[in-house]
Amino acid sequence: MLEQLNAVFFDEANELLDNLEEQLLTLGDNPNDADTISAVFRAMHTIKGSAAMFGFNDISSVTHEIESTMDQVRNGIIPVTPDLIELLLKARDHLRLMLEAGAEVPENIKVASDNLVLEFKVYISKHGGSSAESASVTQKKVQAQLAAANSDKDNNTFRIKFWPSKTIMQNGTRPELLLKELSEFGAATITPFFDELPELSKLDEEACYFSWEIILTTTKTENDIKDVFIFLDAESKFEVEKINFVAGTESKIGEILVNRGNISQENLDAVLNAHKPLGEILVDENVVTTKQVKSALAEQKHLRSLSPTGQPQTAAGVQQTVRISSAKLDELVNLVGELVTFNARLEQQAILTENTSLKNLSEQCERISIMLRDSSMGLRMVPISTLFSRFRRTVHDLAHQLGKNIEMITEGAETELDKTVIEKLNDPLLHLIRNSVDHGVEMPVERAAMSKDPMGHVTLSARHVGAFILITITDDGRGLDKEAVRAKGIQKGLISEKDNLSDNEIYNLIFQPGFSTAKQVTSISGRGVGLDVVKKDIATLGGSVSIETKKGKGTSFILKIPLTLAIIDGMLTTINNTRYIVPLNTIAECMTFQADPKKKNDLILTTTLHGKDLKCINLRKFFKSESDYPAKQEIVSVYDGDRVIGLVVDKILGSNQTVIKPLGKLFNNCTGINGSSILGDGSVALILDVLKLTDLLHIIEKEQE
Repeated sequence: MLEQLNAVFFDEANELLDNLEEQLLTLGDNPNDADTISAVFRAMHTIKGSAAMFGFNDISSVTHEIESTMDQVRNGIIPVTPDLIELLLKARDHLRLMLEAGAEVPENIKVASDNLVLEFKVYISKHGGSSAESASVTQKKVQAQLAAANSDKDNNTFRIKFWPSKTIMQNGTRPELLLKELSEFGAATITPFFDELPELSKLDEEACYFSWEIILTTTKTENDIKDVFIFLDAESKFEVEKINFVAGTESKIGEILVNRGNISQENLDAVLNAHKPLGEILVDENVVTTKQVKSALAEQKHLRSLSPTGQPQTAAGVQQTVRISSAKLDELVNLVGELVTFNARLEQQAILTENTSLKNLSEQCERISIMLRDSSMGLRMVPISTLFSRFRRTVHDLAHQLGKNIEMITEGAETELDKTVIEKLNDPLLHLIRNSVDHGVEMPVERAAMSKDPMGHVTLSARHVGAFILITITDDGRGLDKEAVRAKGIQKGLISEKDNLSDNEIYNLIFQPGFSTAKQVTSISGRGVGLDVVKKDIATLGGSVSIETKKGKGTSFILKIPLTLAIIDGMLTTINNTRYIVPLNTIAECMTFQADPKKKNDLILTTTLHGKDLKCINLRKFFKSESDYPAKQEIVSVYDGDRVIGLVVDKILGSNQTVIKPLGKLFNNCTGINGSSILGDGSVALILDVLKLTDLLHIIEKEQE
C-alpha cells in the first residue's frame, strides 16, 4: 500500500513539474505576472509538504529553499530576473532527477542539491532578500507592513472537516503533520473528536479513531487548503467550506448551529426562552449531539477572536478527475477492436443463415459497438498542446546556448490526436525543431544586417484535414540553400552532375541517411545524422513529410499524420476478388465508371466529375491484376488536400468498421498498403494508403510535364 501511495506522490509531483516548466517560461516573458508567481510558489509548496509527509526529506529540503525564494518574490522583496528563471528551470530539472532516484538519492545528486540550495541563497542575498532561515521573520514583517498599508488582500475563514481512515497511519501518512501545516496558514482553532474510540481491550494501536474540525482564518485560498490533503488515501475524507462572517459582529451559538445545518430555525425558536445554556437544552431535547455543540462553541470562540479584516467570499466548485493508466486504455481499445471483429462475424452469419432475429441483434450490437468505440477512442484523444508545450523549453535552452533570440509560437494546440500517435511524434518533432533553431534561424547580427527582426520565430501549428492532421514546423530563417544541398548530394554520390532535378527533388535529398550540410560539428546538430530518422519515424505512423522553403524567408516542414492507429470507419471494395478498405474520412463521393477499352490498362485514367476532369489511379494496373476486367467499374474519389482524385476499383461493397492490424516487416515496402483488417468471414482485407497513392499521382504528373 505504501508503494502505491508513493506512486501517487511521484505521479502528482511529476505533473506539477510538467506544469512548472510552462509556468516558468511564461514568467520569463511576463516577470510581473502575480498569478504565475503564485502558481510557481504553490507548486513548490505542494511538493515540499507532500515530500516531507512521505519521507522524501532530500526533496523537501531543496523545495523549501525554492519556496522561500518564491515567497519573497511574491511579496515583492526580490525581483524576477532572467537569472532567476534559469535557476528555477535548473531546479525543476534537478527535482525531476531526484524523483527518478526515489528514496535512495545518490551522493552526486545530494552534492548537486547542496550546490543548488547555495545558488538560491546567493541569489537571495544578491538581491536584498533573506535566507530560508529568516524567511518566516521576513514574512511576518511583510504581513505587518501590508496590514498597516490597508492591503486589498482580505482574510478568509474556512470550516474544515477531516475524517481520516482508520488505516491512514499504516499507509505512512501522519494526520498531525497535516493539522500542523494547516495551523501555519493562519489563526486556527482545532477541535478533536474521539467518539469512535473503542474500549482499551479492543484498541488497535495502528488504527486512527480520531477526526477533527478546524476553523481557519487565513489569506490562503480554498485550493491552497485542499492541496494539504492532496495525497490522502481513498478512504479518508475532508470538506472545506467558507464561512460567511462579517468581522465586528457577534456570532451567537444558535446562529452558528443554524448556519451549519445542525438544527432548524424552528428548533432554535422553541428553546430560546429557556434559562439553561442553549447548547445544554438542545442536547437534552436530542436536537443536536454533544459533539456538534462542542464544535459550534469552538467556532464561536474563533470568530469572536478575529480582527476586523475578515470578509465573506463565495466558495468555488472543484472539478474532479481520475488518473488512468495508459496501458488500461490500450487494453480497452484492443477489446473494443475484438468486439468490432466479433460483430462483423455475427453480421456475416446472419446474412448467410437469413435469420431476421440474428440480423436485428447484429444491428443492435453494431450500434453499441460504435458508441463504445467512439467513447474509448475519445479517452485516448488528447490535445496536441501536451506535445507542443514540451518544445518551448527546448527552443528556450537551444537559443540561449547558441546566443540567438528565438520565440516559439503555437497554433491549433487544441487539436486532438490519438495519444499513441503523440508519443511517437516526440522524437521527429524534436529533431525538426533543433534543425530549425540551429540551421534555420540566423544570429541576431546577421538578421539585423538583412533588415529582419533580430528576434527569430519558430512556429508549430496543427490542423485537421480529413482523417489526417497536418503539423507544420516553420522558421523565418535563411531557408534551404539549393546549391549547397545539390553539391552535397553530388559529393555523396546520391545524384550526378548531369541529373536535371526539380527544386523539391533537390530539397528532399536532406532526408537521405547521413546527409548534412553543417560546416561545423556542434552538440546540437551537424553530427552526420540527417533527417532520414524523421522520415522513417513518420513513415511508421503511415504519414509523410514534405518541405516548403524560400531562400532568405524561411523553411516549413509539413507532417501529414493519420488521426488514430487503432479503429477507423472504412469503405470495403474489391479488385479482382481481393478486398481493399478505403478510410471513410478520406472519401469525397463514389460513382460508376466505364473505361475506354483502349486505355483500360493505363495506370492513370481521366473521367469527368461535376464538369471537371478527375484524375484517377487504376488500382488493377497498380496492383498488377489486369486480367478479366469487368464491364463496369466504380470510382472512389478521395481528398488530397484541396484537390480530389479517384481510385478505380471493381466494386464497392459498403461501409465497414475496420480494426487496423499491422502486416509485419515482410510487407514494409508494399507501396499503397497501410495495414490490414480481419473481416467477419475470417478473411483479410488490405487497407489502402491513400496518402501514398496521391503522392504517386503527383510524381507521375511531374514526370509527364
